[in-house]
Formats: sequence, structure tokens, C-alpha cells
Amino acid sequence: MVEEGSVYPLLEQLDGPEDLRRLPERQLPALATELRGFLLETVSQSGGHFAASLGATEITIALHYLYDTPTDRLVWDVGHQAYIHKVLTGRRSRLHTIRKWGGLAPFPKRAESKHDTFGVGHSSTSISAALGMAIAAQHGGLPGRVVAVIGDGGLTAGMAFEALNHAGALRADVLVVLNDNDMSISPNVGAISMRFARILAGKVYTTVREGSKKALATMPSVWELARRTEEHIKGLIMPGTLFEEFGFNYFGPIDGHDLPVLLTTLRNLRDLPGPRLLHIITRKGKGYERAEEDPVKYHGVTPFDPAAGIQSSSQPTPPTYSQVFGNWICDMAARDKRLVAVTPAMREGSGLVDFCKRFPERYFDVGIAEQHSVTVAAGMACDGLKPVVAIYSTFLQRAYDQLVHDVVNQQLPVLFAIDRAGLVGADGPTHNGCYDLGYLRSLPGLVVMAPADENECRQMLYTGYQLNGPAAVRYPRGAGMGVAVNIGMKALEIGRGELRRQGQDIAILAFGSMVAIAEQVGAELDTTVVNMRFIKPIDAQLICELAAAYTLLVTIEENMVMGGAGSAVNEVLAATGGQSGMSSLPALNYGLPDRLIEHGSRDDMLRDAGLTAEAFTDFICAHPRYVRRRASDCG
Repeated sequence: MVEEGSVYPLLEQLDGPEDLRRLPERQLPALATELRGFLLETVSQSGGHFAASLGATEITIALHYLYDTPTDRLVWDVGHQAYIHKVLTGRRSRLHTIRKWGGLAPFPKRAESKHDTFGVGHSSTSISAALGMAIAAQHGGLPGRVVAVIGDGGLTAGMAFEALNHAGALRADVLVVLNDNDMSISPNVGAISMRFARILAGKVYTTVREGSKKALATMPSVWELARRTEEHIKGLIMPGTLFEEFGFNYFGPIDGHDLPVLLTTLRNLRDLPGPRLLHIITRKGKGYERAEEDPVKYHGVTPFDPAAGIQSSSQPTPPTYSQVFGNWICDMAARDKRLVAVTPAMREGSGLVDFCKRFPERYFDVGIAEQHSVTVAAGMACDGLKPVVAIYSTFLQRAYDQLVHDVVNQQLPVLFAIDRAGLVGADGPTHNGCYDLGYLRSLPGLVVMAPADENECRQMLYTGYQLNGPAAVRYPRGAGMGVAVNIGMKALEIGRGELRRQGQDIAILAFGSMVAIAEQVGAELDTTVVNMRFIKPIDAQLICELAAAYTLLVTIEENMVMGGAGSAVNEVLAATGGQSGMSSLPALNYGLPDRLIEHGSRDDMLRDAGLTAEAFTDFICAHPRYVRRRASDCG
């Protein structure tokens, strides 16, 4: 029952897609307006991904209205645009909790809802996943249709084209909806395209087309002429020839905000066999003028006033590590004309906005193509350039093969500036950079560094850039310690740690972002604290000296314990054998536990993982050697 005077009279009738399907079709445009209002009201208070979901409102309504979800499976790419999907599938009352600790996941997640058919968070997986579901349905005789929704940005990745190629070869029953929000259609071209799309999707055209195929099949030369003529005419007036070559029947482009057109087209496409691709044109941020004008700014938002829009903070804050990197690369580029910057669609996030304005001819955004970003950088390095690849830790995982084969195996001087290392906050497990130390330190000749603060980050970037081989600097998301950054640049001695505090009995070997916690605990427990700086090459000499001088070594890192920096310390101790007073006991390793850390604020995640001064203190104090030390002090 809807309360009288409700702001959302249609939306409040809906507890799931089955309720949506009971609405008269004429009420759907009004529902779209309500959904946009609800999204603005909610996300402006909670924060979250915003502009993409505004743009995908009508297509989300149309798909849930015409398809019998969840029996029919919708697969969303990345999931930035899936907030309306969450609202329509029974999660309206919890949308304000999205991306918060214990709240809704930031992206579709199988454990959260039966309507989330595939867990996502990284781009360009939807077509592959949808194809897998279509194959499973065919083999298992399962009911239901399969639809993948992918954006034009997601289509820049090679994985999407691999899936298109496979789906076309299999003639799989799958519909791909290409949500194109980065191009506009002039009125006359748009009208022609929409008219042509309606014709192509109509039953009459389909019947005639299939009937003609059968009739002409007995006359190969005539059939080939007809096929080529059809392709030639369609290629002249619409952008679908590429998809047709993959074996897809292409329809569109159509206005993705025109619900009657969407519904008519999807009805016609719904029961057609084989691979189909529907190309829709939408506007990111649709319905909120500020987001339409600046969709990048309103892509992911913190709480803001809808009337005033996002305002710049007047409060001084320490620079983020991304800003430290952005300042360094501009300074370094001014010194060295060989420097080029490469990023896989992470200009804003990685701090490259100023660089791309100041050095546009030396800035290369390759799109969502992480593998290509690494190999194109390798090619640049082969012929004398000095490439810097700015990439998130979680996205570098996708380019591991290229890192190994194209950079490390050739020992090319490529510097990787790895942002968002460790726990990232609200984006959760899909974006946590928890694994890079493990997968980087095993690579021959790769120098791996982790700064303790902003100034050390700048110096490490300079250090890595000076090398004649591959190097990586990994740093966390957000602001650092507020340490003043020296505008000068000085190369660090490779593989040497730094003593931060002298104490008794116990030595803490800290890596990167955990140095601050180690110093806090060291002061409380009167332990020695070392900023290790280098994960590879590890400071083996310092480790052996500490092992001989102290009764207990403890490592701490913001990375998975297994295979991480602490494991490197253990390997040194094991290899030194009798040289070390602790040869029979490896160091205690402290870091991220062997489980996923769910989304929330970065502080929430660190607390859950035990990466706080309190938890680390308890860990050390519970060890028998520390207990004996305390007993000895008391005695």
C-alpha cells in the first residue's frame, strides 16, 4: 500500500521484478523519473557510483519488464550501472547502505541476490560470462534467456572481443546490449538509424530474411551476392558491420532513453535465435544536469547536496599518494624528454590529469586494456623511451602474463606506479590490492619498493626510474601521513632498509603503509622498528644482523601473508642457516588474513583484517617470547 502523498508512488509498489511486470507500460516513463529521483536522493546521502546508473535507468526497466528474471539471466559488466537493478530486485530499502560496512555490495554479487547472476567489479567480463551461461543452458536443458549489458568503455578490452568471436562461432543464443554513452547521434542520422533498427528487429524482416536464406541456399552464387549486398548496404548507414563479421545480428543504434522504442525493439529481439547485439545510445548522468555536464566528476561520489552539487573542500588535507605521483611524473617529464606515461583508463584515479594537459604528446590512455598497456610500454622501452605505467594493483593482475613475458623476460626499463595497493575501502574485494607483493617478488630482476610516507614515495619513483631494468613502486589509496614532500629527488640505495627506532629484544620489520603502525607499537612495547623499503631485493644483510641481535623478529605488511614480504624475510632466515641466531625459528608474519575483506571504509577494513596498532600489539604480546620477557622484567 502506497502512502498518500508519497514522492515515489510507483516505486513503492515494487518489491521485485514481478511487481514491475504488473505495471501498465504507459507508467514506465514515470517510473524512470521516480527511480532517478530516488537514486539522487539516496546516493547524495550515502555516496557511491552515480552517473552510470542514471544513464542506464530505462534499459534496466525494459530488461526486467520484458525478461522473466532471474530465470532469464541478466549479466552486468563492471556493475557501476547496476544500482537501479538493485532497487528493482528488492533492495530499495537498503540502497543507502551501499559500499558501507555490512551494507549492500558496490557491484552485483551472487551471495547478495539471486538476481545477481554473476559477481563483477572489473570490466569486460559480461559477454564471456553470459556465453558460459548460454552454453550451460543448452547442455543442461535449463530454461531462460541470457543478456549481457556492456558499456562502450568495457568493449575496449580484448576479452570482450574474444567473447564476441567465440559466441559468434558457436551461434549461441545470447543478447548483448551495448550501452554507448560516449557518442552522440545527430537528429537526422538518429532518426534513420532508429527506423532501420526497428525494421531489422521486426518480425516481417526476420521472416523474410530467414526465408530468403533457405531459398537462396540452393543457388550459392546468388546467395553470396545477396549476403554481400546486405552487408554492404548496412555497412554504409550503420556501425554494425564489425559485429556482423563476428557472427552477430546487429540492431541499432537506438535511443536508450526512449522506453517505447526500447520495449518494442527488445520484444522483437527477445525470442530471436543466435547471437544478437543491440546498440543503444545513452547519456551518462541522465536526469541530473550537473552529472550530465560532468559525468567523470559524478561517476563515483561522496555525500553531497543535490541542490549545490559536489563542492570542493576548503579544508587543507595531506596530498594523496596519487597526487604525489602526479606531481613527480610532471617534474620528471620536465627533466627527461624520454618519459612517457601509459595508463589503462585511469587518468583521474592515478593522478595524471595535469600530466596529460602539460605533456599531451607523451600521454597514452589505452582504454580498459591492461594487457595492452604493459606490452605497448615494453615496445616503447625497446626503442629508447622511458615508460611509466600508472595502474591500480587490482588491474595489474590482468596483465601478469605481459609483465612476465614482455617486460621482465626482456629486462626492459619500465616503471610501474602501482596505486591502490592494499585495502581500498568501499569498492571491496574486487578492488583490493592484496596480492601484488606475492606475484611481483617472484619475478627475476624486478625491483619492488613500498614507501612509508609521501616523500619516500617520490624518492622511490625517482629511484625506479633511474634503473636500466623493470621496477615497481606500490602505494596505498588516499592520503599519507602528512609528511612534507621534498621537491628534490634522490635515488635510494637499492635493497637497503632503514632503522627507524632502537629498542630491546624484539625487532619489527615493517613494509610500506605499515611502518606508521610499527612505530606506534614499537614505542609502546620498546621494540626496534625497521622500515624495510625494498621487498625485492630484500635487505638480507640487515635481516641477518637483526636475527643475531634479537630474540624475536616480527614482520608486518598490508598484503596477504602467504607469499608476501614476510615470506621473503623467512626465506632469508632459512637460507642463512647457522649464520643466524634465529635460524631455527622464522620471523612471525603479520598481514592480511587468508580470507576476503569485505567492503566498507578503509578504516573498517583495516580493523576487520587486524591491521591496527591495538591488534598488532596483542599479536606480539601473545607470543611466548614476549610473555617471558615481561615475566623477566617483573621478576
